Formats: sequence, structure tokens, C-alpha cells
Amino acid sequence: MDNSATTPVRKEVVEEMLPYLTENFGNPSSIYDPGKVSKHAIEKARKKVADAIGAEENEIYFTSGGTESDNWAVKGIAFANRHKGKHIITSSIEHHAILHACSWLEGQGFEVTYLPVDRYGMVSPEELENAIRDDTILITVMLANNEIGTIQHVEEIGKIAREKRIYFHTDAVQAIGHVPIDVKKMNLDLLSLSGHKFGGPKGCGALYIRKGTKIEALLHGGAQERKRRAGTENVPSIVGIGKAIELATGEIEETNKTLLEMRERLIEGLLKIPKTHLNGHPTQRLANNVNVTFEYIEGESLLLLLNAKGIFASTGSACNSTSLEPSHVLTACGVPHEIVHGSLRLSLGKMNTHEDVDRVLEVLPEIVQKLRNMSPLTPQEYRTF
Repeated sequence: MDNSATTPVRKEVVEEMLPYLTENFGNPSSIYDPGKVSKHAIEKARKKVADAIGAEENEIYFTSGGTESDNWAVKGIAFANRHKGKHIITSSIEHHAILHACSWLEGQGFEVTYLPVDRYGMVSPEELENAIRDDTILITVMLANNEIGTIQHVEEIGKIAREKRIYFHTDAVQAIGHVPIDVKKMNLDLLSLSGHKFGGPKGCGALYIRKGTKIEALLHGGAQERKRRAGTENVPSIVGIGKAIELATGEIEETNKTLLEMRERLIEGLLKIPKTHLNGHPTQRLANNVNVTFEYIEGESLLLLLNAKGIFASTGSACNSTSLEPSHVLTACGVPHEIVHGSLRLSLGKMNTHEDVDRVLEVLPEIVQKLRNMSPLTPQEYRTF
């Protein structure tokens, strides 16, 4: 129940990758035939990624994943355009790949405005427009939040950015395969994605860079990726991400229908537990995301007891699972400090079934009650002995 953290590589994807892990091992930068086979495979995958998001083939650059793509977008735009200004706008609930990159840029003399969100984790386009200054060079707002699933008004924000002639980047890592994306319609200049979130391999992602965008390279070395991203290409994984995004985006409508049914059953069942609150927007959220907060308990204990029952979930971002800090996303949404630690994220995937939902709804109320009975914070009326 933690498909937002990662997904299994689909069988069809593995089959497409296998030849490039064995016999078709040529270096794509080579001029002889085995290298040309690998180069052709990369370009075929590039077209699949471009088609999936409404981009042109030469606007797709392969990376090692979402973190690199986010860092490249933010830092690359900042340094290539600093002669125009040093102001960046983002939201307070971005993934840490964005927030930490912005924080690093502040140490390099840039200024960053971190927009607040409402109780549902929604950025106000009006507040964003009011935050724009003459020296604003980049707006970066994620398409869908990785913790609470809230889907932002990206098209509206993109329109504002385009009218103001400001570069606009979105982190779409959690959105691919769940939200239809058209980079032109959304007025996007840059978009980050990561293969392992939609049935592809780990360690491979991509950055869409609109033609004509001024951006500096993050990695220097060879002339790969049209001299913008050095390093020998990860051919098998690039082949895999091409197949995975083709499958995932082609099945959005069918997949979301199934996921929505399970999501709504989960939410309905969990909210029957007293003192349980749904986090994120009630409707404008990813079809596979359920994030709730249970009062009077601690999330880590909840995860350990669920794990013992064979149910695997998270309290938020997998990238931050070792931190004892409260979720910056829930804190930004105004969840009180005393209950923010009691959050649980359940994220569904193609392998999940209605039986899985039944199992969670059978086991979770008992675990919550057990933890509440142990907690000194639980009022007497919510204890059972």
C-alpha cells in the first residue's frame, strides 16, 4: 500500500529492457553498429516519453531520476538567467529535491518566495501572481503532491507565468500515469519525471525542456544528451522508462476508475475510526492517494504494527522516512503539531485489489485502538480495555 514510494517494474517493461542488458550492450556514443543499435533504442524511448506528455522528441533529456531532474531545472534556470534576476517562486509543500535545491540557491545569492497553501494543500494562483517581481526568473510548483495527493491548478499557473515571461517548471513525478499531461496546454517550460513511480526501473528519469529555454548543464563531461547532460546513457533503463510511460499514460482512464473505487472505500472506512481526519483535497487529488491523521498516536509505531501484519505503508515521503521531523507538507496545511505525527499515507497501485482494501480496513482499526490504549495522551472516552 505504498505505491507512491515506488512501483514494481512491469513485466512488459522487463521484457523490453532485457536485450539491452545482455546482447545489445553497445555504447550509444560509438559509431559502429552495436552502438547505433543502442542509440536507436534511446531515440525510440525519447519519442515515447515525448508523446506521453505532448512534447517534441528533442525536448526530452534523460536523467538519473526525479531528484536530478528537479535539481537541474531549478539550478540550471537560475544560473543561466541570473543576469535577468535572482528571484524564484515555489510552494511550501514541494518535494525536498526542490526545497533543498532552492535553499542551496539562497546560499548563492538568490531569493526564494515559499508560497503558503490552504488546508487542502492548494496553492492560490492569485497569491502566486501577487508574489511575482520584476526580477522573478522561475516559478516551480509541483503538479501533484507526493504526500497528500493534492493536484494543483498547474494550467492556470502556467498561463500566468507565460504572460509574465517567467520560466515555469513542474515536478510531475507523482502525476505521470494518473493525470493526463499536455506540456503545451499547461504552458510548461520544464517538467520532471521518474520511471520507478509508474512501473519503470529505478535510477532513470527525464526532464522536459521546452525548445528555446535558457538553461545551464548540471553535469559536465561528455557530449551526451545533445551536450546538456554528460555521462554514458543508461540504455536498458531508458528503454524501460519509454515502455513504462507508454503503458501508464495509455491506461490512465481505466486505471484511475479502479483506483478511485478502492480509494473511496478506504477513505470511507478509515473515517469511521473516531478522531480521524483526511488530509489533502477531498476530490482534486490523485486517484490512488489516501492520507489520514489519527489523533493520539504516533505514525512510526503504526507503520511497525502494520508491517507485522504484512501491510506496507508510509507516513509521508519515502525519501524522508528516516527523519523524525514532522511532515513539512502537513505542517504547511495547518495540521496541529500535536497530531501531525499520527499521519498515514496509503497509496494504491495496479497490483492492489479490493481484498487488499478489506484487509487494511479489518486490521487498521484494531491497531489504532491498541496504540491509543497505550498512549498517555488518549482521553478516557477513546480508550477500550
